[in-house]
Amino acid sequence: MTTKPRVRWFRALLIFLLFVVLALIAGAWWLLAGSRAQLDGHRQVPGVQHAVTITRDALGTATFTGQSRDDISYALGYVHAQERFFPMDLMRRVAAGELSELVGAAALDTDIKHRRHRLRAVTEAAYAALSPEQKHTLDSYRDGVNAGLANLREKPWEYLLLGTKPQPWRSEDSMLVIAAMYLDLNDDGLNQRELHIAQMRAALPEPLVNFLISPDPNWEAPLKDGTSPSPVIPGADVFDLRRAHAPSGGAPLAAASIPSVDRAYPGSNSFAVAGSISRTGAAILANDMHLGLRVPDIWFRARLRYPDPSAPKGQRDVVGVTLPGTPALVVGSNGQVAWGFTNSYGDWQDWVRVQHDPHDANRYKVPDGWATIESHDEIIRVKGAAPYTLRVEDTRWGPILNKDTDGTPLALAWIGDLPRAYNVALMQLEHAGSASAALDLAPSFGMPPQNFLVADSAGHIGWTIAGNSIPLRTGFDPQRPADWSQANTGWTGWAMPSQYPRIENPADGRLWTANNRTVGTDELALLGEGGHDIGARAQQIRDDLRARADFGPGNLLDIQLDDHALFLSRWQQLLQATLANVQDPSLNQLRQLTAAWRNQAAPDSVDYRLVHAFRDEVHKLVLAPFAAQIQQRFEDFEWPGPGNQEAAVWMLIQQQPPHLLDPAYRDWHALLLQAARDVADSLGKQPGGLGARTWGEVNRAGVRHPLSRALPGFVGHWLDMPDEPLPGDHNMPRVASPGFGASERIDVSPGHEDEGILEMPGGQSDNPLSPFYGAGHEDWVRGKPTPLMPGEDRHTLVLEPASR
Repeated sequence: MTTKPRVRWFRALLIFLLFVVLALIAGAWWLLAGSRAQLDGHRQVPGVQHAVTITRDALGTATFTGQSRDDISYALGYVHAQERFFPMDLMRRVAAGELSELVGAAALDTDIKHRRHRLRAVTEAAYAALSPEQKHTLDSYRDGVNAGLANLREKPWEYLLLGTKPQPWRSEDSMLVIAAMYLDLNDDGLNQRELHIAQMRAALPEPLVNFLISPDPNWEAPLKDGTSPSPVIPGADVFDLRRAHAPSGGAPLAAASIPSVDRAYPGSNSFAVAGSISRTGAAILANDMHLGLRVPDIWFRARLRYPDPSAPKGQRDVVGVTLPGTPALVVGSNGQVAWGFTNSYGDWQDWVRVQHDPHDANRYKVPDGWATIESHDEIIRVKGAAPYTLRVEDTRWGPILNKDTDGTPLALAWIGDLPRAYNVALMQLEHAGSASAALDLAPSFGMPPQNFLVADSAGHIGWTIAGNSIPLRTGFDPQRPADWSQANTGWTGWAMPSQYPRIENPADGRLWTANNRTVGTDELALLGEGGHDIGARAQQIRDDLRARADFGPGNLLDIQLDDHALFLSRWQQLLQATLANVQDPSLNQLRQLTAAWRNQAAPDSVDYRLVHAFRDEVHKLVLAPFAAQIQQRFEDFEWPGPGNQEAAVWMLIQQQPPHLLDPAYRDWHALLLQAARDVADSLGKQPGGLGARTWGEVNRAGVRHPLSRALPGFVGHWLDMPDEPLPGDHNMPRVASPGFGASERIDVSPGHEDEGILEMPGGQSDNPLSPFYGAGHEDWVRGKPTPLMPGEDRHTLVLEPASR
C-alpha cells in the first residue's frame, strides 16, 4: 500500500470516528433534551375541569392560575413530575426502603435500616384512613404527576443513565414523602441518642452522666420559663479518673468516638416581629430551614391562584415553596397569614423493653398477659442481584430494632410508624385569615412535630407546636428504655389542642426559634427532650431582634445572614490565655494569628478556623477518658449530640477539678496546651502552614446532584453547583457547612408579598439543559435578596380539559 492511500484511509477513519462521537453527543443531547419540562404551549389532559395557566419567570418560579384547588393540585403534580420526578422517586424510595431496586446493592444497608419500619404499609394505612376530601386531593395530585411524566418525550434522564424506568406515582406515595421527612428530622428512625445515653448510664455513675449531658444555661434562649440550672460537677467520691481503669486521653478508640462537636443536625431558624415594630404595620416572618442540600433543591418555588370565598377579594393568592411529591405549599404567605417551621426536637421516640415468654420466644409480656410477636418477611429487590429477605419482628409498641445495655430486646415506639401521623391538613393554611386561626389548625397537621411560627397582615404573631401526634406518657422515664408490660405504663393517648403550648402577641413583639428549648416545666415535660440545640443560634437571633425596633423584610434577611462568631469568642480568649506565657516557638504563630479576633466566620478568616479547631480539640481531650470508659463495655458508643457537652466541658476547664482530668496530663493547663499543639501540628503541616488555613478552605458549598459521584469527574462536576467557600457555621444564625445549610431563606410580610424575599440553592429543575437548573443559586451564595414574588412571565403553558 502506498503512502497516499494510507493517509486517505487514516483521514477517513478519523472523520468516521469524529462523526461517531458527534452522533453520540447529539444522541445524548436529544435524550437529555427530551426529558425537559414543557414550558410553553397548550396541552389537553384528562384531570382538570377547567383550564389551568402555568407561567414561569426567569428563576422558574411557577405561577398556577385555575378555577379550583383541585385543578391546581393536578397541575402542581404535573409540573412537579416534569421538573422533579427523579428526586420525588428518591424520597418515596428512601422512606419505603426501596432504593436498591433503583440503584443496586450500594443502597441495601439504607434499605434494610428503613424497611424495618415498613413505612409503605404504614402510609397505605394512613391513606386509607384519610377523609374523602384529602383522598381526592392526593388522587388529583397523583393523576397530575403521572400525566406530567407520561407527557415527557423521554423519561427523566436519570433513568436513562441507570438503565431503569420510572414507576407510576401512587396516592400513598405522597405520604411516603412525608415519611422521608420524619426520617430526616427524627434521627433516621433509630433513636440513637437515647441508646448512647443508656450506655453512658450503664458505664458511669448517674450524677456524672447528668453533668456530662447537661444543657448550658449560658446559651439557652427559651420563649418562656427561664433557663436551666447550672450543671453540678460531681465530687471525687462519685467518680475519680485518677483511680478509674480507663485508657488515657490519647487512646485512638476514645478519640474516634467523639466526632466534630458541631455535626450537622437537621434544624432551622424562624423568627417574627409584630406589626407594632414593622414599617408596614403588618407582621413579618423569617424562616430558613436547615437540611442536607442537593441539586435541585428539596423545595420548589410556586404561586397558587384560585377562587376562594374566604379570601378578601374572593381570590386566593398563595406564594412560597412546595415539596415535590406532595400538593401542599409548605412555607409561605396567603396574603393574610405567613407561616414557617423549625424542627422542634421534642421527644417523639421511646425504647420499650420487650420481655419474652421464657417458654415461647414468639410471645412477649403485655399488661393483660402475653401477646404474639408479628413477623413479616420484607422482600427488598436489588438491581443486578438476588432479592434480600428481611425478617421484621413487630410488637404492639413498634418494631424490635435494638438491644438494651443488658441484652434485652428493644422495640421502638415512634410516631413516624403510626398511620395517624400522616395527612395533608397543612393545606388548610392557605385559607387561614389570621395568626390565631393558623395556630388553631396546627394540632391537626399530620407531619413531624415542628415549631410553628405565624405572622399576619393585622400585625399579630404567634407560636405553637404543629403536628397531631404528641404522645401522653405515664409511668416511665422517657429518657431511658422502659418496661411497658405493666398496667398504666407507656403512651396512654395524645395531647389535645388545649394542651399544646402556645404564645400569641408577646409584649415585646418578637418571637424566635432555632431548634432550641422553647418552654419549660409542664410544657417541656409534654414535649420532651429529643436533643435540643445548645441555644447559641437562638440567643443571637433574639439579641439581633432586640437590637432594633423598626423592621422590613431586608432587616430579617440581615439576621439570617449574621455570621458573627459570638459563640466562639470565649474560646478565643481561652486560647490567648493558654498561650500567654508559653515560650514555645511552635505555638507563637498560633497565638499571633488568633490575637486579633475578627468575630466572624468569613471565608477568609484564619482566626476563626484556628479557634474553631482549638475548641474541637479541647472537647475531644476532655471527654476522651469518659468515652473510653464507656467503650470498654460498648464498642459502638458515640457521644450523643447535638452539642450537649458544651456546658460540662466549659465548666471543667474553668473550675479544673483534678479528679475529672485525664491522668495523662499533669494539670488542666497541660491539657489546653496539648489541644493548642494538636491544632498547630495538624494544620501547620498543610501547604502554606497555619497562615493559609482559612475558614473557607473547609467550609464550602458542597451542593451536589445525587448521581454526580457515580459519573466521570468532569460530568459530575457539570451537574453540581460551584463548590464555593461560604460564610457561616453551626452556632450562629447563618448556618453553613458542606452540603448542609439553609435550604431556603424567606422573609415576608402578609399583604406586602411584593417586598418579600426568597432565596434558594440548587435551582428549580433537575434537568441540566433547563434554563432553571441552578437558577437563583448564586443569589443564595451571596445572600442577595431574590424577590419572593415571580418576575416577568417568560413562559406560558396551559393545561386544558381533554375533549370528551
